[in-house]
Amino acid sequence: QVQLVESGGGLVQPGGSLRLACAAAGSIDNIFVMGWYRQAPGKQRELVADIEQAGGTSYADSVKGRFTISRDNAKNTVYLQMNSLKPEDTAVYYCQSVTRIPAKIYWGQGTQVTVSS
Repeated sequence: QVQLVESGGGLVQPGGSLRLACAAAGSIDNIFVMGWYRQAPGKQRELVADIEQAGGTSYADSVKGRFTISRDNAKNTVYLQMNSLKPEDTAVYYCQSVTRIPAKIYWGQGTQVTVSS
């Protein structure tokens, strides 16, 4: 079992920045990828960025150059630094982890990000 707790959401003006954090607990040695997803009202949940155990990262085209995913292994925490935020980034952001054996997907509770003037 893996438990994920997100933090760092809030209200920010367009062009501003936020940093989200996702702290993992439990069977963390079994995690091989962690990522951030988001879901806006009336839309499907979509991948924002993920980071593999080996350090490889991937990003949605809509956030490339603005968002950065990183991790602190000592704190078992993954971060999402979001810069140059736009109103269309408004969504609930969810942390996800995927374990190897057994192959399971875990989700955090979500944190609201609102970009508005």
